[in-house]
Amino acid sequence: MQRPDELAALVPKLQTAQVTCVGDVMLDRFVYGDVSRISPEAPVPVVLVKQELVVLGGLGNVARNLSTLGANASVISVVGQDEGGREIRHLLNELPNCAPDIIEIPQHTSTIKTRCIASSQQIVRIDREAQLCLSEKAVDDLVARTIDKPETPVLVLSDYGKGVLSGQNAQQIIVAARQAGQFVIVDPKGTDYSRYRGANLIKPNRLELCQATGRTVNSNVEIIAACRELIEKFDLGAVIATLSERGMMVVTKNGPAIHLPSEAREVFDVSGAGDTVIATLAAAIAVGIPLADAAYMANRAAAVVVAKVGTATISAAELVRALRVEDVSQAEEKIVTATNALERVRSWQRMGERVGFTNGCFDLLHPGHVTLLAQSAAKVDRLIVGLNSDDSVKRLKGPTRPIQNEMSRSIVLAALSSVDLVVIFNEDTPLEIIQQLRPDVLIKGADYTVSTVVGAEFVQSYGGEVALIDLVPQQSTTRLVKQIHAA
Repeated sequence: MQRPDELAALVPKLQTAQVTCVGDVMLDRFVYGDVSRISPEAPVPVVLVKQELVVLGGLGNVARNLSTLGANASVISVVGQDEGGREIRHLLNELPNCAPDIIEIPQHTSTIKTRCIASSQQIVRIDREAQLCLSEKAVDDLVARTIDKPETPVLVLSDYGKGVLSGQNAQQIIVAARQAGQFVIVDPKGTDYSRYRGANLIKPNRLELCQATGRTVNSNVEIIAACRELIEKFDLGAVIATLSERGMMVVTKNGPAIHLPSEAREVFDVSGAGDTVIATLAAAIAVGIPLADAAYMANRAAAVVVAKVGTATISAAELVRALRVEDVSQAEEKIVTATNALERVRSWQRMGERVGFTNGCFDLLHPGHVTLLAQSAAKVDRLIVGLNSDDSVKRLKGPTRPIQNEMSRSIVLAALSSVDLVVIFNEDTPLEIIQQLRPDVLIKGADYTVSTVVGAEFVQSYGGEVALIDLVPQQSTTRLVKQIHAA
C-alpha cells in the first residue's frame, strides 16, 4: 500500500475519473429545530423548526460525492412524474460534472425520506415511497443506457431496495457491463446476492454480511470467512465489509485480507457514509489506483463525513487534508517500543509484506541519511529504523554526542515517508532487537561487508536477506560536527 502523503498527491487525478451510476435515487429532507417542551396532545416532543434542507440521497448521494471529489458521473435511475421526481432531476442537473439520464414512470411515487433533527439527534424519520416494478421494456432501456457509456471504466450499482435493481435487473446489468469491460461495484441490499453474481466488488456492512451468509460475523476471522464465502459462491472479485467503528475489511479473491481500522475521531451522523465510501472507491479505481489504496482513501473519506450532520459529502480538498492529517498522526505513532514493533511486524508479515530493518544514530539528519533510507524503503514493503538511545550514542561517539536527544531524532525520522517504524534501543549494537523482530531484510550502508554487519548471520539463518546500500560521498554526521566546530 502507498503511504498517506503519496495517496494525497493522487487526489487531483480523481478529476479525470469517469463513473456510471445506476440504482435507486431519492430525496433526503432534513428538518432542523429545537425541542423545549412536550406536546399537550400526546407524549411527543414539539419541534420548533429553524431550518429545512433538501439534498439528493441514495444513488443521488453517490453522485454528489463524486461531484464534490471532482469526478465525472453519469447517473441512470427512475423517478415518478411527481414533485419529488422533478426536484430530484433539478438537483441532479445542478451538480457539476454530472450527466443525469433519468427515466420517468407515470403513477410512480418518488422516494422522499424526511428526518427531523434537534440538538444533533434524529427524533423521527418519515418515508414517502412506493415499490417500483419495471416492465421488461423499461429494464431493457435501463441496460441499454448503462452500457452506452464506453468512456466510463467503472459502474456503480447502488441498491436501496426500491425496485430499480430488483429481481434480475441487477444481474442483467452486471452481465452486460462486464461484457463491455466495465469494473462493477455494488452497494447491496437484501439477502439474495445471486443478483450480484460476477461483480468485481461488493460493499456490504456488517449486518448485511451476516444476513447474506447466515454467519456470525463478530471477530475478524469470522468476517473474513463470510466475505470469502460470498466471493466463492457468487464469483466476486472482492468484498469490502464496512464495520462501523471497526473500520473496513478488504477481502480479495486471491490476496490476503486487509483490515483498515476506523479513523473517525467524532461521529455525529452516519447517514450516507456508505455512499461516500462507494463514490471514493469508484473514482479511485477509475483512475487506476489499486483496490487496497482506494479502500484506504475511502476509509479516510468516511471518517470525515460521519463527523458532519446529515447526508454529507467530502470534497477533494477535505480528502487531501484527511490523508495528510493521517500522515501526521501516523508519524507520531511510528515511534514504538520493541514489543509494539513486534506486533506490527508479525501483522505485516502475515499479509505477505517484506519487512526491512536498518539502524544508526541519525544525530544530524543529512542527505546521506535520507538517500540511505529511501533506497532501503525501495527494497521492502515496510522499513523499521533501529535508533541508538542517548546513552548508547555517548558510549559509541563520546561525551559530546548526541547533539539531538533521542526523542528529537525519533520525531525527525518518523516524519520521513520512507520510514514505517522507529524503535529506540539502549545496547551498543542492534543485535537484540534484530533477534526479536526477525526482519526479512537487514540493510546497512556499503561501507560494511556482509560479514561485518551486526545480525547478518542470524538473519541469514532463517532465510532472510542482507542488503548493502551505496552511500552518498562526503556525507557524515561526524564531518558536519567538525565543520560546525571549525566555523
